[in-house]
Amino acid sequence: MISAFAPGKCILFGEHAVVFGHPAVAVAVDHGVTVSVSESKDWVLEGKPFLKDRHPHISHILENVFQYDGTPLCIDIESSLFSAAGMGSSAALSNALAAAIQCHLKPDEPLDGIKLARIAHSAEASAQKGRASPTDTATSALGGCIVVSDTQVDGTRHIFDTELDTPEGKRHWSVSAVDIPEDLEQSWLVIGYTGEGSSTGSMVAKVADLVSKNPEKMGDLESIGKITKAGLTALSAGNLEALGMAMDACHHKLQSLEVSSNKLDMLVLAARPHSLGAKLTGAGGGGCMVALTTDPKRTSEAIEVAGGIPMISKLGSEGVRIT
Repeated sequence: MISAFAPGKCILFGEHAVVFGHPAVAVAVDHGVTVSVSESKDWVLEGKPFLKDRHPHISHILENVFQYDGTPLCIDIESSLFSAAGMGSSAALSNALAAAIQCHLKPDEPLDGIKLARIAHSAEASAQKGRASPTDTATSALGGCIVVSDTQVDGTRHIFDTELDTPEGKRHWSVSAVDIPEDLEQSWLVIGYTGEGSSTGSMVAKVADLVSKNPEKMGDLESIGKITKAGLTALSAGNLEALGMAMDACHHKLQSLEVSSNKLDMLVLAARPHSLGAKLTGAGGGGCMVALTTDPKRTSEAIEVAGGIPMISKLGSEGVRIT
């Protein structure tokens, strides 16, 4: 049996603004998806017959990427991520599966994070009818702190470029990284799950409609772009206080764009007295918030008392790997 683990992700800055050309900043978290594969008499997925049409990510990786024609496989999946909560679970699944299949076919070949990020992105695009950002897949594959934008952002370390033919035309992205200073090891992220699912597509459409009807709201998106760059500067310099302030400011702008919710706001307010900054993370409308803190236990307790489900992670975890 071969097992591979790929982390989920948390968006620090850039939600919704990234759709309008501004950068998005994501960090890998400690929790993620483990995929195990072993040879079997029949194709099996989590103890049941594997039906290819019901699992487009898996089918794409097996058939289109690796063109697998070997012995049937038994595939087991374990996830420690909140489901449908904007934590990149499908990207983590794609990365972990691709790593496990590669190791099964070529056990002596080392994993290539960029190659896996491209594979996982192609799987996301296949499953989403040609629409997929590389943010989740690159963060899960490479780990650490990843910045995705139309062009490289100043102060970041360029990793690779990628493009995709979408129903709306060709899209191009620059994928870069920010090296997290070692002296930030005392900082933690506490992710709080509202218990409510969120649809990224519907929330993106909601913002597009809001901006169309209220052009002045474009200013909020531009502000998020500026806050994102300030947050990146603070992160690179190891300035936790400034990083937390940028997170608070970003949440305020996301509230103005009407993508927060009462439950998200409750969890953010509960976390702030025990953290350096807190905001919703992801599309909004449900899903999760995230707090930056040096006291993860106290922050987790506050989120739980407010009705959320907490999850603790260090700031920027390792990417996909064989376990």
